[in-house]
Order: sequence, then structure tokens, then C-alpha cells
Amino acid sequence: MNADQERPSRPSAPHTEGPAHSTAGIRRPTSRASRFAALHHADAPLLLPNAWDHASAALLAAEGFEAIGTTSLGVAAAAGLPDGAAATRDLTVRLARRLGAGPYLLSVDAEDGFGQDPDEVAGLARELAAAGAVGVNLEDGLGPADSHAAKIAAVRAAVPDLFVNARTDTHWLGDGTDERETLRRLDLYQQAGADCMFVPGLTDPTRISALVKSLDVPLNLLYSPSGPSVAHLADLGVRRVSLGSFLYRRALGAVLDAVGDIRAGRPARGTAPTYDEVQAFSRRGPDRPGANG
Repeated sequence: MNADQERPSRPSAPHTEGPAHSTAGIRRPTSRASRFAALHHADAPLLLPNAWDHASAALLAAEGFEAIGTTSLGVAAAAGLPDGAAATRDLTVRLARRLGAGPYLLSVDAEDGFGQDPDEVAGLARELAAAGAVGVNLEDGLGPADSHAAKIAAVRAAVPDLFVNARTDTHWLGDGTDERETLRRLDLYQQAGADCMFVPGLTDPTRISALVKSLDVPLNLLYSPSGPSVAHLADLGVRRVSLGSFLYRRALGAVLDAVGDIRAGRPARGTAPTYDEVQAFSRRGPDRPGANG
């Protein structure tokens, strides 16, 4: 299933607020924050795979990925909850605490911040930073751009070192035909202090190249099996390529392939870690629950 064939309808679930925090801005070790930011200015784009639990993150880390994101769809679906409906704030923070001490740089998909109050979104950012995250992804859901900019500014003030990836959904929830609207939103988010712009659903090379030239910060795109390759995106100037929910959905697809083969009397296709290999992920320990105190 292609990522660009599964654009969701805009969620209509009620807003769920998380607890506000009044502590002072949290500053993480500058070396980790600087390393993550530098990955957006390296010779090759940052290829960011997205995990949904400890095992998937450990597997990716074992493959040598220096930075790993989370996928809000994977987190929500695994719990039987809708994505993009502000239903997984606590689960997202809990996952960040589980993964934040891992041997990789962690960026957290926080939907729209799980609230409309900038101060509450800033409180969430403090929690994520305290858990060990070095980056956060905030999406606008095609809501008011000035409100989303206010959230970005609040996060920037609360946690100055947290790398803010600002997402607009003009090509994901919308049809992407109004380029001026995309640029208007991204310009507001740049001015609010976002470090990177994320435009999932944009796959046209000409429009990608033009957008890169119009931005003052790196451009992040979502990998699409039917879109440009990572090498082509690099040539166009894209500095970060996220896999989003693709790996989670491929894992579900592997389940269907395997059970279909077995039911049909065929050997199961694909590869699978052994029982002992999966057990070893739990024994490695740097991202055990409670590792951050």
C-alpha cells in the first residue's frame, strides 16, 4: 500500500487536553540537540525511520540509524485508537520515556500537540524533552495557521533546543493545488521559530524544487513508494525524508502475507527475527521503562 494512496480524512474527534506544566524551559545536552540539527545539513538527506514501540526502535537502531522518529498512526492503531484525534497524548509521552534513553536521537510525532492552547503544547514539549527527545513533529491539520504558529513559538520559548518540525497538511488533507496557501503557512511557521518544514503528500519534483528555494530552513518530505527516490529527493534539495507510518503498515502487510502463505500451504515468505533475537532487544536495556527516572 502506497503512502500517497492512504491520505486520511480530517479527524473530527473532540479535543483532549493534557496536563499543563509550569516548570522553566528545559535544556537538554547541547551535543545531542546539535547532532540532530546537523543531520539536516549533511551531505545526504536524513532518512528518518519511524518506530511505534520498543522492539521496532531497537531493530532500527541495530541497523545503524542514528536518528529515529515515532509514528502517531502506529502508536494509535496499536492501542485501538484513532490517529490525529488527540487521543494518544499519554501513550506518546509514555513511548518517549521508553525510547528517550536509547542509543539514537529521538524525534516524536505529537500530532497537533494534543491541544489548542499554546501553553499546554509547550508543557507537552517539556515532557518530551525531559524524556530524552531531541525533536518534535507538530502538524497543522489545516487548522488556523496563526494558531499553529503560536504553538510553535510557545514550544520554542519553553524548550529552546528542541528541534521543531512544522508540518502543513495542504498536500495531505487538502489537494495541494493552492501553492500560495502552502507558502503562507510555512512562512508563518518559519517566523515562529520552526527548524524544518514538513509537507507530506508533496511528490511533484518541480514543485519540490521550487519549495526548497523558497524556504529558509530544511524541507522534510514523506517517502512515497510511487514518488521520487531518496536520491532524487536529495538532488532536489530535500534535507529530510521521513518514512512515517510506512514501516508499521508494511509490518501489518507482512502479517497478512505470512498467514496467507501458511493457510495456502506455502512456506511463509519474507524474513523474521528469531525468538532469541527479539528477546535480546529487551536485554540491551538503554531504553527500558523508567530508564529516565
